[in-house]
Amino acid sequence: MKKLTITFWALVGTFLVIMSEFFIPLVNELFIGSILFLLPFIIFSLLGIILIVLTLREKVEGILKKFLMLTGASAGGFFLSVFLHNAFYALGTITNQIIILNYLVEAINVGFFIIAIFVCPLGFLIGVIGSVVLLNKKKNK
Repeated sequence: MKKLTITFWALVGTFLVIMSEFFIPLVNELFIGSILFLLPFIIFSLLGIILIVLTLREKVEGILKKFLMLTGASAGGFFLSVFLHNAFYALGTITNQIIILNYLVEAINVGFFIIAIFVCPLGFLIGVIGSVVLLNKKKNK
């Protein structure tokens, strides 16, 4: 359970670094325009996958398992959704001569964009809040 807790808090910390990249000008200047910009995103996704594996390996039960899985899946799914959004955008530029295929690819592109920008961060926050509440409740017992 200790590895799981450490991974969970490392994931939360990485999320805070990612948010600071966007909202704190000093951090933004350090990361934007360098290869370091992608590093927190990659770490975030890998920690999400690790959290899922540890949750399954530790045989966590009940609603805590669902919140931890939601947290890990949202973190891992973010990078995947961003990658697929960009891949379908590129495919859309290639298929712009075939109207029906272009609309289909554009719809998939927009779907992955919405997942990456709205669904994954919201799922991550819900999973984190639920996990923190349940971990504190479990710790107090």
